[in-house]
Amino acid sequence: MSLDTITQNIDDAVSDFFDPVATVIGDIVFYTVPVAGADLPLIVAWLAIAGAVFTCWFGFVQARRIRLALDVVRGKYDEKDAPGEVSHFQALTAAVSGTVGLGNIAGVAVAVSIGGPGATFWMIVCGLLGMASKFVEVTLGVKYRDEHADGTVSGGPMHYLPKGLAERFGRGGARLGKALAVLAAVFILFFGLFGGNLFQTNQSYAQIASTFGGEDGFMASSSGAVLFGLLVAVLVGLVLLGGIRSIASVTSRLVPAMAIMYVVACLTVILVNITSVPDAIGSIFQGAFAAEGVAGGIIGALIVGFQRAAFSNEAGIGSAPIAHSAVKTKHPASEGLVALLEPFIDTVVVCTMTALTIVVANPASWGEAREGESIGGVTITSDAFATVLPWFPHLLTVAVLLFAFSTILTWGYYGLKAWTYLFGRSRTSETVFKSVWSVFVVAGALLSLDSLISLADSALFLLAVVNIVGLYLLAPVVKRELNSFLEYTRTRRTGSGAEAENAEVKVTDAS
Repeated sequence: MSLDTITQNIDDAVSDFFDPVATVIGDIVFYTVPVAGADLPLIVAWLAIAGAVFTCWFGFVQARRIRLALDVVRGKYDEKDAPGEVSHFQALTAAVSGTVGLGNIAGVAVAVSIGGPGATFWMIVCGLLGMASKFVEVTLGVKYRDEHADGTVSGGPMHYLPKGLAERFGRGGARLGKALAVLAAVFILFFGLFGGNLFQTNQSYAQIASTFGGEDGFMASSSGAVLFGLLVAVLVGLVLLGGIRSIASVTSRLVPAMAIMYVVACLTVILVNITSVPDAIGSIFQGAFAAEGVAGGIIGALIVGFQRAAFSNEAGIGSAPIAHSAVKTKHPASEGLVALLEPFIDTVVVCTMTALTIVVANPASWGEAREGESIGGVTITSDAFATVLPWFPHLLTVAVLLFAFSTILTWGYYGLKAWTYLFGRSRTSETVFKSVWSVFVVAGALLSLDSLISLADSALFLLAVVNIVGLYLLAPVVKRELNSFLEYTRTRRTGSGAEAENAEVKVTDAS
């Protein structure tokens, strides 16, 4: 029996077993209500409302504190003796590497196919609201992180939910927090294995196989799939062995490089079609506010953008605080401000560039997709690049590989922290997880496991339910941390380092 036959049998067996489960859970998690002629999943409203609430609660922090966030990223308020493992910039790139991925390429194409050009506007709105949610959860992640004897740290909803709720509400809060923390760890681990690992490998392999030789090429064979999977597994394993410092070292170079490469590619297509840009921008705004465009835009930007490519933003999900918690700082809100840049980079910049590229290039496949044809999102984006230069799809392939690799790395770290929370932080436990993670990388090149990926989507949004409940309950803590850091920065700008430390103590005591 050939390897292709074996993997197909496994795919079929898994689908037969898990399809009914995935359908039932998916129907519950993504329960929809009719809104303006469209079906809006309540979970999407849950995320969007949270972003709006935190935007108002913190006085539009994403607009008012953007300059301060940039100052923190470039190290203006760094302290040499601060606990943690990585710099603000490295923490940001590590987290961005987990969010900038195939959702920015494939998910955006699907969004503008379903919702039309107007979907782009609503994606930007979602990104701007998500900046406030990201600020809240990351501030909590740093405040309630665990600092270990070896200098490493662990953070995320598994830590700030039990600690924060116990601190605010006593024994009852501790019990609620512990239950939410266990659920969060399970959801993070499940999505990490299937959405942050297997799906990324599977889609990047499919792009490689189609670009180099197609169905008749070596890469499309089972041998090519195994070779690809093993190569990626080895590279991922080598980086994961070094922990967050190794991951941050790679992502701090890889993320800026791949983002610049991808944006330059988009700008090239846009510049070649510069005469179409005014009409494209007009169609984006017209489509967003026309009756049909609003419904389509919400479907494209919210339903597709959050449901099928939720890891392209992750605001309010609870995953990004795990990476940000490793930052070197004494001020939790400092990293919260850094983190609000993440949805801006991911959604407002990268997603918008993809959408504008597709709209101005107007490839034939996009028109066919808008008429109801089943065409993959990566294919639409690839065709948009190909309208300018035939070799652009090869550049897209490189971008897909880099995005997928960086996502696998970061979700490997997220999964490890969830695993050790559930099963203990021993060398044996960590080795077992890294071995399982590497096996899933290889499996991703051979198996599609669509039903399990659908379950992973559901797990990610269940994580959002658990996490945002905690964010609402702990928002006052974030408010105090923000005020404390703002006072520290004011004193730092006007006084000595000692005076700044004294000011920080006074503000903390007063709180």
